[in-house]
Amino acid sequence: MKLKFTKMHGLGNDFVVLDGINQKIDLDRQQIRTLADRHFGIGCDQLLLVEEAEGTADFRYRIFNADGGEVEQCGNGARCFVRYVHEHGLTHKNEIRIETLSGVISPKLEVNGNVTVNMGKPQFEPDEIPFIAEKLELTYSLEIQGRLVTISVVSMGNPHAVLLVQSVDTAPVEVDGALIEVHPRFPKKVNVGFMQIVDRSRIRLRVFERGAGETLACGTGACAAVVVGIRLGLLDRQVTVSTRGGELTINWDGNDAPVWMTGPAVTVFEGEINL
Repeated sequence: MKLKFTKMHGLGNDFVVLDGINQKIDLDRQQIRTLADRHFGIGCDQLLLVEEAEGTADFRYRIFNADGGEVEQCGNGARCFVRYVHEHGLTHKNEIRIETLSGVISPKLEVNGNVTVNMGKPQFEPDEIPFIAEKLELTYSLEIQGRLVTISVVSMGNPHAVLLVQSVDTAPVEVDGALIEVHPRFPKKVNVGFMQIVDRSRIRLRVFERGAGETLACGTGACAAVVVGIRLGLLDRQVTVSTRGGELTINWDGNDAPVWMTGPAVTVFEGEINL
């Protein structure tokens, strides 16, 4: 089976993008893992699949992590998605509506080449994340290997746990990220963000992503971290998020307002692979 693909990235969070409209794609979990493998395949954090919409949206957007599992949302991928459909002539609209497992999102291609995405309303109720807790709290204590860490939890269409750290340079991202990702209080696992607050309008962030490990950037993770910081009274409504791969701008007016994310999306190369 030969597949045409495009390699893209959003701040170093990299993707293999497949056109499921003009070619037949039927991949099993192991084939997705092969495509994502950086030694035996193309290499990526996530595989993105462009499909025809099932409802009234313009497209359907499916996301698979490097381990082959399908997930609900990916913010950096959403920006790459809108650039992909433009560059491949699948639409001429600057703003499109895309179906995801977590609902419809509306990314917009800006004049300067950046992409702005309405990421929807954050969800805080434990059942909606999902997270096992007796009641809704701003922060929770989580036991990992006999010690307690303080987290906040939020869903941006996918589950996130956010920890405040003094420095992302020395934060135990690989160790604690891996432990929290599979903690039994997160029935569907969780993305884990380590947030360092620089000032009220800027944070530094590292994210250990569910099914992928630490990535150079995470769009939904950036949204989750800013939302948590605002709810804790530590951040203003517009925040620059500095990741290892670059910067995102996140806006949230609080309460029931949607979260807005703006950042770049880059095409690296195109090719064909024989599975």
